[in-house]
Amino acid sequence: MELKEIQNLIKFVAKSGASEVKLEMDDIKITIKTSSEEKETTIVQQVPMGGMQQQMPTQQMQQPQQQAAQQQQQSSGGEEKKETSETDDSKYVTVKSPIIGTFYRKPSPDKPAFVEVGDSVKEGEVLCVIEAMKLFNEIESEVSGKIVKVLVDDSSPVEFDQPLFLVDPS
Repeated sequence: MELKEIQNLIKFVAKSGASEVKLEMDDIKITIKTSSEEKETTIVQQVPMGGMQQQMPTQQMQQPQQQAAQQQQQSSGGEEKKETSETDDSKYVTVKSPIIGTFYRKPSPDKPAFVEVGDSVKEGEVLCVIEAMKLFNEIESEVSGKIVKVLVDDSSPVEFDQPLFLVDPS
């Protein structure tokens, strides 16, 4: 099963409203759990081949949720500032990271960035790539519009569901 298929499965489960889905195939087991707060936890385990046992660490996948909870607790004092910025950004569509990895704005170091602030993009156009486990995953625009802001620096690590771009759909 390829990473793109797993990403599509996660999106499908999130939209379906199911609280938990388990999928077992010959070489892979996937469990996707969702809660009413629309947060997703995905656990992927490789079935042991021969005598070797491989498992992906689940601690790495739990960290973004813990960090988000800590940030919400810390930000309760600064709500007034957040409200004004949220109303300004509410008309924009936020493109978020579907995976954990390293964010790159360019296809390679010697090429220009996929998109710049002010560029018009179409639905399905590549905005950036995220490297995860030596695989480069193209992140495509979900809407047509104009790039308003790039929220992540090039070559920076990103978490699941982290905002990457603001797009003005008008």
